[in-house]
Amino acid sequence: MAAIGIAKGARPGGQGGGLRLPRWREPSILPGFGPAMGFTVLYLSLIVLLPLAALIARPWEDGFAGFWTTVTDARVLAALKLSFGAALAASAVNVVMGLIAAWALVRYDFPGRRLLDAAIDLPFALPTAVAGIALATLYGPHGWLGAPLAHIGVKVAYAPLGVFVALAAVGLPFVVRSVQPVLQAFDAEVEEAALTLGARSWQRAAFVILPGLVPAVITGFSLAFARAVGEYGSVIFIAGNMPMKSEIAPLLIIIKLEQFNYAGAASVGLAMLGLSFAALLVINGVQLALARRGTT
Repeated sequence: MAAIGIAKGARPGGQGGGLRLPRWREPSILPGFGPAMGFTVLYLSLIVLLPLAALIARPWEDGFAGFWTTVTDARVLAALKLSFGAALAASAVNVVMGLIAAWALVRYDFPGRRLLDAAIDLPFALPTAVAGIALATLYGPHGWLGAPLAHIGVKVAYAPLGVFVALAAVGLPFVVRSVQPVLQAFDAEVEEAALTLGARSWQRAAFVILPGLVPAVITGFSLAFARAVGEYGSVIFIAGNMPMKSEIAPLLIIIKLEQFNYAGAASVGLAMLGLSFAALLVINGVQLALARRGTT
């Protein structure tokens, strides 16, 4: 009767003859994974996946022909070209300016450094409409910067250049805040070793510091690009919103919604979603390739 009390299929565990629980009953190293994963999937579905599913389903009310006619319209193509082209150009410029700003804030101590450091975050907290009005006032034909630029033939406000300026203004903090912590944590001994080996200042910056900042720079670029593509409030006040010239894709979506053309608005939104996803996929692929190259 020694088998009485022993569960069916259980095997003695160890010399003490104790019972060994099935694998699925063993305690988890990270307790609470099930509820945490469930809440994560639920929240992600409600906030991201369901709205995206609705966006993907709505354009097909008029069939593929209606979707294709909308996204290949000359006005839509011009708006998409301006939105993505200006976002790409602004993000590229912000990479250079953001690196310089982060370097100055980390490596130098000067009067007003803390104030400048705090001012970098202003685009995060400033309402986009307020930023747009400020930029339009500053770069307008009679503005402090717009009037001198107009005298030399450079028109910023109510032109595609104004779109670039607005997107550059809202995207700069993403690059600075991505690079700054990495630069602060950079090991000074590596620079000292390069200095003892006879490396000059530009050689230390180009071959020692910059390679370590590449992942953070790519992250800042992708964040600035993603923010710039969907920017609306700060752009419409300075762009002029002229069709085929300075009209951005988000504004075109609003116009179609005001015309009760919901399928057309969703078609433009789906085109923006596809282009944004493809661009971010390329950026992430480059970052992954660089990471693998660094590990090998």
